[in-house]
Amino acid sequence: MTTEKPQRPDIARELIARATESAAHRATRVRNQLDGVQLGRGRHTDYANAKFLHRVLGEYEWPGHRLVGPAAARAAWSIALHSDHDLVFQRAATILLGRAVEVGDALVHHWAHLHDRTLINTGQDQEYGTQLLLRSDRIELCPLRAPGSVDKRRATVGLPPIAVALETVRSRYMPNGSTDEVPSVVLAEAA
Repeated sequence: MTTEKPQRPDIARELIARATESAAHRATRVRNQLDGVQLGRGRHTDYANAKFLHRVLGEYEWPGHRLVGPAAARAAWSIALHSDHDLVFQRAATILLGRAVEVGDALVHHWAHLHDRTLINTGQDQEYGTQLLLRSDRIELCPLRAPGSVDKRRATVGLPPIAVALETVRSRYMPNGSTDEVPSVVLAEAA
């Protein structure tokens, strides 16, 4: 990875702003504080963000650390991760992110999350156990290929053991075991 100044700080600022706005909508949704209009705005934000990232991918491939810096590269990953409405785009983003990882311009655990998300969104079992469902009474792992070897696979991409990840998610989203009015949502960034 690089510590140099990003080549495109303008794109970096835009990616960070877009991902920050989207994250705020998701945080409010998890707390079940959105009405129908606000939910629609959140979806519109995700569509607009994917459209912007699509243009960036078309011009630069993956906006990695060299192009936009680590924070904006993370923002690009978050935008791609939440582009569930466009599975073709999400899969293409996964491939481009994988190429960036191969040349040391992106984080492999970001690729693992996006790879799992695309697998789940296309009806397949995930590889790394990063995709979870938050139910009103529990945290549920989305379908997982070969659960017995998941910790080995997670270690290869810099992720902690699945038990540690699940406990982290439980403590973040279900403090003190409380499940009062917790909606069902897909969680990706915590695992």
